[in-house]
Amino acid sequence: MSALDIARVSLTLGGTPVLADISMHVANGEFVSILGPSGCGKSSLFRLLTGALVPDRGTIRVNDAPLSAPSQAFAFMPQRDALMPWRRIIDNVILGLEVQGIARAEARSRVMPLFAAFGLEGFAHHYPAQLSGGMRQRAALLRTIVQARAVQLLDEPFGALDALTRAQMQGWLERRWSQAQWTTVLVTHDVREAVALSDRIYVFSRRPARIIAEFTVPGPRPRLGRAPSAEAVQLEAQLLDTLLAQTGD
Repeated sequence: MSALDIARVSLTLGGTPVLADISMHVANGEFVSILGPSGCGKSSLFRLLTGALVPDRGTIRVNDAPLSAPSQAFAFMPQRDALMPWRRIIDNVILGLEVQGIARAEARSRVMPLFAAFGLEGFAHHYPAQLSGGMRQRAALLRTIVQARAVQLLDEPFGALDALTRAQMQGWLERRWSQAQWTTVLVTHDVREAVALSDRIYVFSRRPARIIAEFTVPGPRPRLGRAPSAEAVQLEAQLLDTLLAQTGD
C-alpha cells in the first residue's frame, strides 16, 4: 500500500492552468523528489495536499483513504524556516503539537529528548535570532517531524542557505532519514540534491505542469560525503538535459 497516491490531478488558478493530469505515488518509508522549472506548479501541488487548494479534478489518497480537507496527513516544511522570533526554539518546535491540542508541558516533554539527535542540544531556550541558518533549519525540520504525520512535505528546505551550510544540511538530512525512514516528498531545484537524497525523482514540465519523466536513483546509501558513482553522474546529466529541454535553453 502506498503512503500517497495522486491520480490524474489537475488545477487551475485564476483562469491559468497550473497542473495537468498529475499522477504519482510514494511508498511508505520512501524519499521522493520533484524537480521542475521555476514556477511550474511544484509548490501548488503541496498546497493541494495540505488542503490550501482544491483540485479541479483527480483524486488524492493517503494510506488508501481519500484525502480529507484540511488534511491531517501531512507535515509541511516551507522554503524558509518560518520560526517565530518571539518564541524560544523549544516553543517554536512544539507549535504543531499545540495546534493539535497537546498541552504545552506535554509537548515540551515529548520534544526535548530529540534535541540532541537534531544537533540542537543546549539551544532549546535560545531565540531564533541566536541560531545559525543551519540550526534554524534543523529546528524547522524537528517541528515538522514531531507532528508524526504520515508524509513529510519539504519545499526547498535548504534553498535559502549558503552553499557550505546547504551541503552540511543535506548530509545531515540523509543520515537522519536513513535512521528514521520518514516518508518524504521533497521539492527542489537542485539536481544533485535530488539524486543524493532520493529513491525516485519525478520531473515536471513547464506550466501547466505534467510529469514528463520518472527516474529511480541507483546505488546504495549513504551517497553524500563520497565521490558520486558513474551511475549517479549519468543520472544528473539526464535530469539536467530533461530540465533544459523544458526551458528552451
